[in-house]
Amino acid sequence: KNINFSKVDVVFFALPPNVSQSIIKDNFGKSIFIDLSADFRFDNSINYKNTYKIKHQCPSFLKHFVYGLPEINYKIIQNSKNIALPGCYPTSVLLPLIPLLKKNLILSNNIIIDSKSGYSGAGKKFNIKNLIKKNKLNFYNYNTNCHRHILEIHQELKKHSKSEIKFSFNPHILPIFQGMMSTIYCELNKGVKKEDIMKTYNKEYSDKKFIKILKENEKADFFCVNNTNNCLIKLFNHYDNQRLIIVSLIDNLIKGASGQAVQCMNIIFGIKENIGLKKL
Repeated sequence: KNINFSKVDVVFFALPPNVSQSIIKDNFGKSIFIDLSADFRFDNSINYKNTYKIKHQCPSFLKHFVYGLPEINYKIIQNSKNIALPGCYPTSVLLPLIPLLKKNLILSNNIIIDSKSGYSGAGKKFNIKNLIKKNKLNFYNYNTNCHRHILEIHQELKKHSKSEIKFSFNPHILPIFQGMMSTIYCELNKGVKKEDIMKTYNKEYSDKKFIKILKENEKADFFCVNNTNNCLIKLFNHYDNQRLIIVSLIDNLIKGASGQAVQCMNIIFGIKENIGLKKL
């Protein structure tokens, strides 16, 4: 709070909920703000209160923050000085689903999302003893269909769909430190084939530096994404031709947080997106 924000080009906030807004409300407009917390992700204060059970301190500022998902919101990020960075789970879910909803390729009311994260994605209060005890490793789901990211995911999917959005979201914690995989089960609209999905991905993300659409013979696991700002997307056949399985992988600490923050900063300053991220 003792920083003179007007003398700083860009400020990154990596703070718990309801903390960065207490600083930003007194310094709004003095610098470029990139907030890694959830304080400005929602379009309205009602969703914020419903999710975090506390009143937003500066709801009038929400409309001045851009949702910082570069591959989707590149143009508006370019012209913004206030970025609300997406959560890690939403990043892994929105990147594979938004192009398909935009083109009306899948049913929007029957999406199943099964996500798994390293325990670094569970927050500072996570008790490692619940997962690793002596030589034994645990694995479990948590906050199924009541997770904090559900309203965020719904908000952003709804912006790209003409139909009602309905989905199930089941997150899990793995006994590893970092990495995130979202397995998404969806039903194709009538006449749509797997090849149409692949063509859409290749067209939508052909010029996106950090999105990799994998072929059938290419591996998709945590080793492929750890310490990178990449999102890997791979399609799998379902025994029912009208259904599709999509696997999306990111590093929750990089593409799900710090790397994506740097990517947004690069876009704002008009430099290459991968500056500072090349060697990750």
